[in-house]
Amino acid sequence: MSTRPAVTVIVPGFDVANYAEEALDSLLAQSLPDWTAVLVDDASTDATGDMFEAAAKADARFRVVHHDRRRGLGAGRNSGIDLVETPFVGFLDADDRMTPHALERLVGTVAASGSDFAVGAYVRLRPDALGAYVPGVVQPWVAAATDPARTGTTIDAHPEASANIVAWSKVSRIDLWRRTGLRFPVGKLYEDQVVAQQLYTRARAFDVIPDVVVEWRERADGSSITQHKDALPVLHDYLEAMAGGVGVLDAAGHPAAASARVRLILAMDVPPLVRIAHTHPDDGYRRALGAFVRALNARGDAEPTEQVAAALLW
Repeated sequence: MSTRPAVTVIVPGFDVANYAEEALDSLLAQSLPDWTAVLVDDASTDATGDMFEAAAKADARFRVVHHDRRRGLGAGRNSGIDLVETPFVGFLDADDRMTPHALERLVGTVAASGSDFAVGAYVRLRPDALGAYVPGVVQPWVAAATDPARTGTTIDAHPEASANIVAWSKVSRIDLWRRTGLRFPVGKLYEDQVVAQQLYTRARAFDVIPDVVVEWRERADGSSITQHKDALPVLHDYLEAMAGGVGVLDAAGHPAAASARVRLILAMDVPPLVRIAHTHPDDGYRRALGAFVRALNARGDAEPTEQVAAALLW
C-alpha cells in the first residue's frame, strides 16, 4: 500500500451488526489497496460500533466516528466527508458489499480521464429460500446509465445517467464536493437522489463504466428503508427526493436529463406506489401520490400508463 491513500470510502451504519462484517470484508478484498475508510457509527444500539472499533484496531486504514445520537444516513456521510484528506471519495452503506475490483475501476477511470467523478453499475442482493443473499442482474435502467463505457461525458450528452441516483455507485474528486459546497440533506430518507443530480449538473465531466461496483442488500427481515414505502412519512420523503432531483436538473438547464428522469419515475417508481395506494388505509397516501403524479404528468414527458391514469384521479 502506498503511504498516501488514493480514496476515502465513507461507511455509515446504524444497527447493522448482522451485515457490517461483509461490508468491511469487501473493502479488505479490494484489488486496489490504496484506500482508507471512515466508519461512521450512527449511535447504534447493537454491536455495530464495537465491530467498527475492532476493524480499526486490526487495520489502520479504518477510522471510526461515533455519533452521540442518531442523526441519519445523510449526517453520517457528511461526518465522513469532513474528514477526507485523499484526492477521491466514495461511499458504501454498511449493509452492502463492494465488488472486488470496484475501487480499482472507479478510481483508475476518473484518475486517468481527469473527470470529476466516475459512476458504475449495481445489482440487488436479495435473500433466497435458504437465507443466503444472492446478487441479481443489472436492471435495464442501470445499464442504460452505465453501459457502454463513456469518458469525459456530460449530463447533456448522456441524459440517461440521471437514472443512477445512489451515492455508493460513484467515486468522485473531493475537490468537486469542496468547491461546490455539496452536502447530503440531514433528516431525510432517500437523501442521495438530490445530491446525485447535483453531482451531474456541477461536474465539468464524468465517466461511466458498466462494471458492477456494489451489491445493494434488500434485507430479509424487511428493515431496509426501501421496503417501507407503505409508510406515509417514508412516501413523503421519497416523493420529495424524486421531485427535488428533477428540480435540480430543471434549474440547472438540463431538459433532456430532466425528461429522462421523469419518464423513468413514471414507468418504474410510480406503479408500485399505485399498487400500495389502492389498499392503503390512509387517504392521505393517495392524495400525496396523486398530487405528485399530476405534477409530473403535466410536464408532458411521457404518455400516461394505466397506473399513472389511476393516480391522476386521486
